[in-house]
Amino acid sequence: MGNSANKPANTATSAKSECPIQHDNKPSDHDKLKQSGAEIPSECPMHQAKSGKQQSDACPIKHDDIDPKNMMPPPNQQPSPGQPFTLSTSRITSTIPKAGTEDEKWQYPSEQMFWNAMLRKGWRWEEDAIKQQDMTHIINIHNANNEKAWQEVLKWEALHYGECQSPKLKKFGGKASEYSPRARIRHWMGYELPFDRHDWIVDRCGKEVRYIIDYYDGGPVKVNGEFTLLDVRPALDSFGALNDRLKAAWWRWTTRNE
Repeated sequence: MGNSANKPANTATSAKSECPIQHDNKPSDHDKLKQSGAEIPSECPMHQAKSGKQQSDACPIKHDDIDPKNMMPPPNQQPSPGQPFTLSTSRITSTIPKAGTEDEKWQYPSEQMFWNAMLRKGWRWEEDAIKQQDMTHIINIHNANNEKAWQEVLKWEALHYGECQSPKLKKFGGKASEYSPRARIRHWMGYELPFDRHDWIVDRCGKEVRYIIDYYDGGPVKVNGEFTLLDVRPALDSFGALNDRLKAAWWRWTTRNE
C-alpha cells in the first residue's frame, strides 16, 4: 500500500537529476513538463507546482474565478497568440469518481488547456524546442500517473469498505515545494527527494480524508505512460489515519518474507 520509492539518491544511474525519461532519441517529454512548472488546468486531479522560471510581477488570474476544488481558474480551450501549431481540445474522462455527483468522473485536461496553463505560469514556447506530439506524450504521462495514484488511494480505502463502498475524490492541490516529514526523513537517510507532492481530499461517504502523494522519478517511461514511483498514504491528521498506517506497517512487516 502506498508504494514507496526505495532507490537511494547516490545510487542513481545515468538518469538526469530532474527526471530520467527517455523516448529513444526524442526530447524528454516529462522534463519539459517539469521545467515548465505548468499548473494543470481545471478539473484535473494532478498538477505540477512551482516553476523554476521567473514569474511575472502581476498575477494574470482573477482570484474570484478560482475553483476551490482544484485551485484553478476556468478551463481555457482557446489557442494562445502566436501558437506554433494546433492542439487537441478533446478531454479524456478519468476513472476517478467526482465527489458531490452521482456518477460523474473527473476529466483530464486537453492538450490546449495544458499548453495555456504552462503559458499562464510564465513558460514560453520559444524557449524550448517543443513539438506538437510532445504535448500528446505529456498528457498521456500525466493521465497514466493520475490513474496509478487513485489505485493506490483505493488500496487504503479498502480498509474502510464496510464503512464506505464508493469513495470519491473531492478536491486536490499541489505542494511540490512543501516536502512532507516522511520525505525529509528519507532524504536524511540518503534517498532522493520527491520531484512533486500532491494532497488529495477523498470523500469517504461524507467523511473527508486527506492523502499525501509523493512522486519520485522511476526511470524511463513505460509503454502505458507510467514513470513515477508513488508513495501514497493517509495524512497523519487523525487517529483513524494513524491506525491505518500502523495496520499497514504491521502487515508489511509480518508478510515481508512471504
